[in-house]
Amino acid sequence: MAILLVTGMSGTGKSTALAELARRGHRVVDTDDAAWSEDVPTAEGGIEQLWREDKISALLAEPSAGWLFISGCVANQGRFYPRFGAVVLLSVPTSVLLERVGSRTTNDFGKTDEERARILRDLHEIEPRLRRGATAEIDTRKPVIAVADLLESIATRC
Repeated sequence: MAILLVTGMSGTGKSTALAELARRGHRVVDTDDAAWSEDVPTAEGGIEQLWREDKISALLAEPSAGWLFISGCVANQGRFYPRFGAVVLLSVPTSVLLERVGSRTTNDFGKTDEERARILRDLHEIEPRLRRGATAEIDTRKPVIAVADLLESIATRC
């Protein structure tokens, strides 16, 4: 069984890719769900989302047939990288990302000027760190079917 982390900035297509993988019968977990993550205050007075490490550890320890695709983008995910068969970064150019978050109807994040500024800041500061930790990268301007095919292909090599 392979366990893959599908990561990337907001708007890169993590939820869309996982929905297609679930449609194909794969087990998927979106860690944006409150069961897997929590908002924690930062030293600077802000809030950041972190994985509930006990829950993620238990998930990764579960025996399972087939592949498990987990999506998320949180500050403490790197602690778990050794437990994944692959860490796959989903990415798109900035203009595509901003268009997606501005027009999506499944998630309100990215609609305000403040949130869009945060996305741009995160894209500049966080995405390079994600890229350094990734074992593969997929440009999600491809159709979702092609993205899911690539994720399955990566899983076969784990």
